[in-house]
Amino acid sequence: MKKIMIGSKNPAKILAAETAFQEYPAELFSIDAASNVSEQPFSDEETITGAINRARDAMQKGSGEIGIGLEGGVVETEYGLYLCNWGALYEEGQPPIIAGGARIPLPEEIAVKLLAGMELGPVMDEYAQKENVRKKDGAIGIFTSGRISRIDMFTHICSMLLGQYEYRNRAE
Repeated sequence: MKKIMIGSKNPAKILAAETAFQEYPAELFSIDAASNVSEQPFSDEETITGAINRARDAMQKGSGEIGIGLEGGVVETEYGLYLCNWGALYEEGQPPIIAGGARIPLPEEIAVKLLAGMELGPVMDEYAQKENVRKKDGAIGIFTSGRISRIDMFTHICSMLLGQYEYRNRAE
């Protein structure tokens, strides 16, 4: 049975990983892991780097065999500011496995605050008049009227990570 370290104490990310790995023979543990990127990642590259860093840090701190890192960010496009979400699976001696999630545009009133240097989590708490939106439905849940939650989105990413991991390690 593999020891898998989830690089977050965020309940939405933990539940997403637990859901995706529920039928895989592993024990999952969560641990605070460093992303070593800005509090509000502002590109795919920075968000991917944060996910990889969290996965590696979690695996090493928790003495796991596999680390899972999940990172949310935003990407500026000619069509506006979009949510982006990335995950990484890290295993010593192997290149990281990476998967990305859903993207939706952020309303202009949210984008303006992020472009001014604020972080999405607190902006969403204020906008939705709720506490800890990032630990529950997330911005994606708010802006999809609850049809896709942050847990759903990160579960999808974790499932893609696991599927790629299984494919990479299949018996030939």
